Amino acid sequence: MRVAVPKESRPGEKRVALVPDIINKLTRAGLEVVIESGAGSAAEFSDQQFTDAGAIVKSGDVLAGADVIASVQPLTPDQMRSLKKGAITISFLSPTTAVDSIEAAATAGVTALSLELVPRISRAQSMDALTSQALCAGYRAALVGAELSPRFFPLLMTAAGTVTPAKVLVLGAGVAGLQAIATAKRLGAVVSAYDVRPASADEVKSMGAKFVTLELEALEGAGGYAREMTEDRAAKQRELLTPYIAAADVLITTAAVPGRAAPRLVTAEMAASMSPGAVIIDLAAETGGNVEGSKPGEIFITPQGVRIWGGKDVPSQLATHASMLFSRNVVNLMLLMTKIVDGKPTGEVIPDFSDEIIDAATVTNNGAKRTPEGVKK
Repeated sequence: MRVAVPKESRPGEKRVALVPDIINKLTRAGLEVVIESGAGSAAEFSDQQFTDAGAIVKSGDVLAGADVIASVQPLTPDQMRSLKKGAITISFLSPTTAVDSIEAAATAGVTALSLELVPRISRAQSMDALTSQALCAGYRAALVGAELSPRFFPLLMTAAGTVTPAKVLVLGAGVAGLQAIATAKRLGAVVSAYDVRPASADEVKSMGAKFVTLELEALEGAGGYAREMTEDRAAKQRELLTPYIAAADVLITTAAVPGRAAPRLVTAEMAASMSPGAVIIDLAAETGGNVEGSKPGEIFITPQGVRIWGGKDVPSQLATHASMLFSRNVVNLMLLMTKIVDGKPTGEVIPDFSDEIIDAATVTNNGAKRTPEGVKK
């Protein structure tokens, strides 16, 4: 069977779905890998590297006749319709934002798997692309905060006097938040963090940060995510967080609820309480934003002199390592579907819906839309 990797079509997307050092895992499983020429160039992977790794590099359309297509962003509706019936796609494919691509996949009889829907269970950790890419985003968030801040992050003892460390506050202690905490700590800042899930307090403390405790109900959700909060609770949370935000030199927000708009954590009034020169990094800007006034890909300066950076394509800003991590997620999911006979792979990728990972991740199958419980009629 042929695995194809096209160039990413969405502007700003620099990642590639497979990287050269992972190709041999697929070829050893009996799969042929075809890479569109230039697909990896934005992530610093050359066509020659793919060729040396055992892939076929081809100019132009690589989708025709492909059995499995791996991409970072969803294939466009036109690309979906161009695939042969029974082809399998693996990519990010949000059921709430990629509706047209999903409809096209169903119409074309394509089996489409969404990496957003891979369940958060121990067996699926190596396939969890949301987690691997959130790690990249959290790391980048701390670096951007340090770059935009007019302050040093670490404590410095100099002949001219002592420079006090920057105070960093992180809202949301999931994978991105924890990586932002760890990176800010490595840069020498004094870091504190808040999350609606009290269970995350131990993880925050293990990173050397202080956990902010508010007298509010916990919002533990399924799969390790936070569940959505009511407006009354959100208002109370904003009130209690305001003094912590006002004291911060850099605020990093990472809160997200899968499949929904990002929760609004910081109002314009809360941002105005920060000192001139303070920085806000909003990693959720592309899904509505945790911070009022944030815009994806832009820096907005408030009348009080607070810089608000709206994240856009953040993992792509670390395209090389983000692609390496993403590629491993894709290959592990693909190999889970590769048929084994007498202990040897046959080179056939066949989804087995009795496997809870495949069942949860599959959005369409041969023209039928699916839910984790089965086929929608």
